[in-house]
Amino acid sequence: MVSAEQVFLNFGGFELFKGITFKVNPRDRIGLTGKNGAGKTTLLKMLAGLQSPSEGTVVVPKDTRLGYLPQTMNLSNSRTVIKETEKAFDHLLAIEKKIEKLNQQMATRTDYDSEGYHELIQKATDLTDHFNLMGGHTFHADIEQTLLGLGFSRSDFQRPTSEFSGGWRMRIELAKLLLQKPDLLLLDEPTNHLDIESIQWIEEFLKNYAGAIILVSHDKAFLDNVTIRTIEISLGKIYDYKTNYTGFVKLRNEQREQQLAAFRNQQKMIQDTETFIERFRYKATKAVQVQSRIKQLEKVDRIEIEEEDTRHLNIRFPDAPRSGKLVAEIRNLGKSYGKLEVLKNIDLTIEQGEKIAFVGKNGEGKTTLARVIMNELDYTGQMKIGHNVKIGYFAQNQADLLDGEVTVLETIDKVAVGDVRTKIRDILGAFMFSGDEVDKKVKVLSGGERTRLAMVRLMLEPFNFLVLDEPTNHLDMRSKEILKQALVNFTGTVLVVSHDREFLDGLVDCVYEFRDKKIKQHLGGIYDFIRKRKIESLSELERKNKTANITGINSTQKKDVDEVGFEEKKEINRQIKRAEKQIKEREEKIAGLETAIAQMEEKMSKPDGADEKLFSDYEKAKHQHEQILYEWEISVEELDEWKSKKTW
Repeated sequence: MVSAEQVFLNFGGFELFKGITFKVNPRDRIGLTGKNGAGKTTLLKMLAGLQSPSEGTVVVPKDTRLGYLPQTMNLSNSRTVIKETEKAFDHLLAIEKKIEKLNQQMATRTDYDSEGYHELIQKATDLTDHFNLMGGHTFHADIEQTLLGLGFSRSDFQRPTSEFSGGWRMRIELAKLLLQKPDLLLLDEPTNHLDIESIQWIEEFLKNYAGAIILVSHDKAFLDNVTIRTIEISLGKIYDYKTNYTGFVKLRNEQREQQLAAFRNQQKMIQDTETFIERFRYKATKAVQVQSRIKQLEKVDRIEIEEEDTRHLNIRFPDAPRSGKLVAEIRNLGKSYGKLEVLKNIDLTIEQGEKIAFVGKNGEGKTTLARVIMNELDYTGQMKIGHNVKIGYFAQNQADLLDGEVTVLETIDKVAVGDVRTKIRDILGAFMFSGDEVDKKVKVLSGGERTRLAMVRLMLEPFNFLVLDEPTNHLDMRSKEILKQALVNFTGTVLVVSHDREFLDGLVDCVYEFRDKKIKQHLGGIYDFIRKRKIESLSELERKNKTANITGINSTQKKDVDEVGFEEKKEINRQIKRAEKQIKEREEKIAGLETAIAQMEEKMSKPDGADEKLFSDYEKAKHQHEQILYEWEISVEELDEWKSKKTW
């Protein structure tokens, strides 16, 4: 389908790609991996046609449609969420407008027997057939399903995109791309701004996707669940494996052992040959042999090994100063931003040595509660931090707090104490700062580089309670593993806000789920929580179905009633009445259209009853019927959703 053939790419004398050749087949699920700077994003850009190779060719057949999601992009502010997402179907909307225009022309003309009129009918028929074939009557439902799957609620659909954060707007771009259903999807870190539920949704979507996929991700679980083939970029070359990421790691380690053995043998041969040449260079009796050995060396295809991949670092946080058994205690805590209530009646106790995770959909209050614990936000209720608790905080904006005028090395040297000072360069290397990069000033670093530097700095300071908000967003697989192992061995208390399942697995033993302004404790690891959550969701659905027709209020419902404020009750009742009114109006329209369609069908069944205007009116009525039927389904779903919130 798409192929790269002997691709070379040079950057100012540095050769990034050295004769790369591979082919993407239909239905391929490829994970593109390699250390930071290996060229993963560059290769995606090259396949997308945004960058040209120095030598070689990238072949994309003319009829192949590509879809590319970069890590960063310029986003529109001028439309609502639904209107922006509809741009994925600009071609269908354009066809729809053409059909409407042709129908209007036919409705105003009376020259039914003319050639021009028959041409209009043929054009309208052809366009309608094409519209239906391209999914014209289902794309609204596809948009809704995709946006809901990516974490948007129906109430978000009519909000301007300018009201959303960069992460949520990237979800809109991802939705547009998924809806366009290109033959080849090129995804660069698609999960960076998604929560666990949205990641699971997109996993299922991609597993069933009809086209081919190439994705770059540092989420091991995501790669394992989606990909069936892994391409590694290493030292300008590629290694292709017909397996997912975990299988690749196993095979790559085996291959690397073979490479290392071959490398050592080759180095010994080179050293022996050079020793022979040096020893007998000036002896006439050995001149022929010396020249032969020199030519032999010139022909050697030297094996290269990435040093970084062969090193093993065991980085530990400093021993945590002893704190009291109680680290943090929260009672009846609430937090609102103006009229928007985010957290309500929160009770939470964190004890010394616990390692816990905050999970849930974006916008449910995870970061807010972390900042409350840091005493960065005001709140209602009570919060107490325990005796001798020293908190180290890694925020998503931690990079902005670093001193821009000092170098990378100086930033770490200021906080490093004891034996760790001898390992500063090794630690920085593990987090992708090597060679001359350690002498760069912080102010010239990218956002991702600053984030990694802030993490290194946090690892070296003597805290006993670490609060980490999305710490893995800019770390590669190796850096994440180093950080995770350091946290596992950390003797203090850890609270992690994260959607990275593989990072949390084996690290935390308690999960707090944020939902509907409340938190719920789940004992066990992250995969225990995910399994329980699926079961709970099905149980909740079953309970709702069983009690849908039961009248009266039991004791549990009464408790719920007490917790629902007057204004909230008023709003729920208003929305229920609005949805019921919409349903009634749309049912009346549907009934009217069905009557009209039946009458037109009866007329058309008679030999002298069919004329061109009747045919046009019939097609228009059918289209209106399908559209209003779709709108009626949405209203029914909205009514069910609002009624489920009415617990009194």
